[in-house]
Amino acid sequence: MTGYVRELALAARAAQRQIATCSAVQRQALLEAMAVQLLDSQASILVANAQDMGQAAANGASKATLDRLLLDPARIAGMASALREVAAQADPLGAVTRSETRPNGVVVERQRIPLGLVAMIFEARPNVTAEAAALCLKAGNAVLLRGGSEAAASNAAIAACLHAALRAQGLPEAAVSLVADTAREHVLELLQLSDLIDLAVPRGGESLIRFVAEHARVPVIKHYKGVCHLYVDRAADLDTALALLIDGKVSRPGVCNALETLLVHREVAAAFLPKALAALKARQVQVRGDAGVRTFDATLPDATEADFDAEFLDLIIAAKVVESLDAAIAHIHRYTSDHTEVIVTEDAAAAEAFVRAIRSSAVMVNASSRFNDGGQLGLGAEIGISTTRLHAYGPMGVEALTIERFVVRGQGQVRHPDLQG
Repeated sequence: MTGYVRELALAARAAQRQIATCSAVQRQALLEAMAVQLLDSQASILVANAQDMGQAAANGASKATLDRLLLDPARIAGMASALREVAAQADPLGAVTRSETRPNGVVVERQRIPLGLVAMIFEARPNVTAEAAALCLKAGNAVLLRGGSEAAASNAAIAACLHAALRAQGLPEAAVSLVADTAREHVLELLQLSDLIDLAVPRGGESLIRFVAEHARVPVIKHYKGVCHLYVDRAADLDTALALLIDGKVSRPGVCNALETLLVHREVAAAFLPKALAALKARQVQVRGDAGVRTFDATLPDATEADFDAEFLDLIIAAKVVESLDAAIAHIHRYTSDHTEVIVTEDAAAAEAFVRAIRSSAVMVNASSRFNDGGQLGLGAEIGISTTRLHAYGPMGVEALTIERFVVRGQGQVRHPDLQG
């Protein structure tokens, strides 16, 4: 018997072929219509979100979860803006990224085409419903969305807006398919559909992502967690360092590009740490420090090995005094999650050494870790941040939802002319 999710995937796969053959102008108009629908339906989306928020709070959801789940007029406007920004981007389909004429006169091209059907599996992020749909459709893909039960009403309200826009444009609703039944067995079914789904992208906590990676028979783009480091170099501008520390840790602590570890060069520790610790304390941030940090405040809890490996997603940060740039790099290599690392320095040579040595998906020089975000990096929105070294690494926008194929153009060339006639 064909399963519930397989039926959705079959319909989405058929719809994808129609999306892929739309013109760039049609797909742009579709995304702009979706943005209008979101704004016009704001009241119903907020009612649905209030239902989800109330249920999540009653179930004891964490502050980080509630923050990701919350929608308000500003966030809905942000979703609409992201859709319009994606709509306005250059169309990737059919783009020739390389063309070479071989000695025999054959022209070999690399051309961008859609991935096909993308499955999004996500938790407590209702904005993903709209933004993932926009990115996939812009790249000529269909998308199968499986959100968490904590955001079920919000996701359904947003999906209804997207379906209305698809209908208005004469396109199949199945191009954006929502797995409304959030039972876990449907996730397992989805992950086995290797004949229908071209890529799965999980977004959520580490346990969800590990579950997807361990059970999938389809390709998976993932990052398990964001243990993001800020290193204050001996040549740092300390005012800049303090601003980046506060922005990276405090502005939104429950997201994956928030800072989790502070590393300070010993030569500037005395000048920097007292101010930094006071500023963090004033903002209710708990600091867990090594012996070097605790020299400046003996009341701080001692940082453990587990703290340096932790994604706190809260107003907590681990801090350590390091002897050198090399020591900071060694610490990051040991604990990195390949997400985002920051160096604060006025020494160009130190900055370049840091950039060369660090392998993470984003490296920031004198800029906040919070910039590792598709919208901030010019992608309009992101379907996720990949720390998997496959075809995409870092925030994934429209281009990352396409692949390159070969197109060979000839004038009758054959490989073995001696076999002819």
